[in-house]
Amino acid sequence: MRAYVGLGANLGDREKTMRRAIELLDGGGIEVVAVSSFRETDPVDYEDQPRFLNAAIALETDLSPRELLDRLLAVERELGRTRDGPRYGPRRIDLDLLLYEEEILEEPGLTVPHPRLAERRFALEPLADLDPMLTIPGSGVVSAVLAGLE
Repeated sequence: MRAYVGLGANLGDREKTMRRAIELLDGGGIEVVAVSSFRETDPVDYEDQPRFLNAAIALETDLSPRELLDRLLAVERELGRTRDGPRYGPRRIDLDLLLYEEEILEEPGLTVPHPRLAERRFALEPLADLDPMLTIPGSGVVSAVLAGLE
């Protein structure tokens, strides 16, 4: 199954931490097949914090969406992510399951496509790097959704 994961960080050595997250995800039922460019972005929602570095990766996986989410959370913990600050606040690493095939899921703690994906340039631009014709279920083609934010 093809899945897309968004990466973000704004504390510590952001690029090193994001590259390490990609290494940790590759294997054990997950193959990283593509990595977007890394880009500096301004914080959203909670603006009084350092700028972010964001990217996205495409995965081939035999894990279920829930198993993949659990793996993402485990990698975040391994890399020092804590959840004791403000929502949308500073973080060493953030791994978000953006898309899983063309599935639409709404379960406790797991929503796919990721909530507000279609509103977030910092997530859409890296996805467009990977595949501008990628479809976001319920929203449309990534390049068109991104153009609609202009």
